[in-house]
Amino acid sequence: EVQLQASGGGLVQAGGSLRLSCVASGFASDDYAIGWFRQAPGKEREGVSCISLTDGWTNYADSVKGRFTISGDHAKNTVYLQMNNLKSEDTATYYCAAGTPYFKGSIYNCGRHNLNYWAEGTLVTVSS
Repeated sequence: EVQLQASGGGLVQAGGSLRLSCVASGFASDDYAIGWFRQAPGKEREGVSCISLTDGWTNYADSVKGRFTISGDHAKNTVYLQMNNLKSEDTATYYCAAGTPYFKGSIYNCGRHNLNYWAEGTLVTVSS
């Protein structure tokens, strides 16, 4: 059974930094990706960034380019999202999701990987 655990959220002032972590377990294959999504109150869920643990391919939303950095430790099955220069509009619940190329039932993708496993969210609050 695939499980994901997200952590690292909190309260930070504008301009500050936080690092989110997502630990995955239970994947039968090493070929998977992990992505970060966020959802603010009253808004739709949006993709933030994702990374393939297989080849290191990454993707970022335009709103976070230059401020957020995603990285992965395949040996630890862990992905990190380093968030710098945080803004009030970054306030949201952040979710990590993971998946393989072998399942095509989710609307969320990271390159060729279909993300269908989700962790509980972690709240990020940026005060101005």
